[in-house]
Amino acid sequence: MEGGTFVVILLALIVVIAIAKTAVVVPQQNAYVVERLGKYSSTLDAGLHILVPFVDAIRYRHVLKENAVDIPEQVCITRDNVQVHVDGVLYMRVLNPERASYGISNYQFALTQLAQTSLRSEIGKIELDKTFEARTTINAQVVNELDKASEPWGVKVLRYEIKNITPPKDVLNAMEKQMRAEREKRALILTSEGERDAAINQAEGEKQQVIKASEAKKQQQINEAEGAAAAILAIAQATADGLRKVAESTKVPGGQEAVQLRVAEQYIAKFGELAKSSNTLVLPASISDVGSMIALAMNAIKQTGTSVSAKS
Repeated sequence: MEGGTFVVILLALIVVIAIAKTAVVVPQQNAYVVERLGKYSSTLDAGLHILVPFVDAIRYRHVLKENAVDIPEQVCITRDNVQVHVDGVLYMRVLNPERASYGISNYQFALTQLAQTSLRSEIGKIELDKTFEARTTINAQVVNELDKASEPWGVKVLRYEIKNITPPKDVLNAMEKQMRAEREKRALILTSEGERDAAINQAEGEKQQVIKASEAKKQQQINEAEGAAAAILAIAQATADGLRKVAESTKVPGGQEAVQLRVAEQYIAKFGELAKSSNTLVLPASISDVGSMIALAMNAIKQTGTSVSAKS
């Protein structure tokens, strides 16, 4: 009886072990590589799978989710022979579990080493001043090189990001001094350009002021000349009209007598002014003869009247 119980228990243990060996549950976003008698048999996706006991065995387990691998800090030499410390992060994903199992022994270690060597190569192509602004280009070149190497391994390199670029302290001090000098230079240039523009604007304003003043003076002279010409013309016209009126008035009855009277009045008035003057004058003897002077003036008026009538 005891022997039969032992056999039952043994069979039960064998069944439990067989079920444990044959029933496999694969989680989501995972893949298991199965070998049958030491040779690749199949790749198990997510779900429940039954294996052949003592024949099939799970040799490799892969996570199909994107994986981030830290790239240790390393010393890189730039094109201008400056040593900088650079570290980064590599993002990868297993696409083919079979290749990732048998293509290489440790794809993460291999990609980490390859990322470091590729980064050193890319940093050596550029100068220190351009390493900070060329991060995107460097990242893209590293991903391109890693993707070529990882394709036979069934791994896809998604992206690479540089975390820190740390130059030596003396280089940092020199760069800070250079940036400070560059800022001061730009400030001086902006100040000088502002002063230059202000001087140009002031000179341009003075030039326009001088031009406007000269144009105003020119217009004033033109206006004064036109006014003087108009005044001379008006005086001449008035004089001509006056002479014409005098000539016409001498022809009417009593006109000669009125002219004689006017001439006599003006002659006597002017002769009186000469008498009041304190200057010593030598006068002709006939100046006191009013009649002869009036006759002489009337003769001139007649000649003037005759000339005006002939012209009209």
